[in-house]
Amino acid sequence: MEFIILDESYLEQAAQLYKESFAGEPWYDDWSDETQLIEYIKEVSGVYNALNYGLLIEEKLVAISLGWLSHWWEGTNYRIEELCVSKDLRGQGIGSKFMSMIENDIKKRGVAGIFLQTDIDKPSFRFYTKNGFANLEKHVSLYKSVR
Repeated sequence: MEFIILDESYLEQAAQLYKESFAGEPWYDDWSDETQLIEYIKEVSGVYNALNYGLLIEEKLVAISLGWLSHWWEGTNYRIEELCVSKDLRGQGIGSKFMSMIENDIKKRGVAGIFLQTDIDKPSFRFYTKNGFANLEKHVSLYKSVR
């Protein structure tokens, strides 16, 4: 198992891992438009202060965390926009190990915490709470469709 900082050379692998991770239950995301997929991965992995992690097993990318460092009055946080583990490896502790590696790296960088958003009715919510994340019950995400 090798923990790495992702660079552009992993773009295609990261995109395919992301697509496969969210194609099935419970998300059913349709990333059949490859151009849209690549552009999305480039957007979330290439923002200002980007910090993207990967986990390799036998030189194959099996987990990614795409995010950035964000500054706030309480300190710098690592904002995870996307995190996924290969469907074949879920339930084996790989995700928790990967999260621990991320935490160790950001501690070395002097980062105060990790912020992310997920759906309360998805398995990811249980994964994050199991790994020490707290539900910010007063925090609300808002959305308005303009179609």
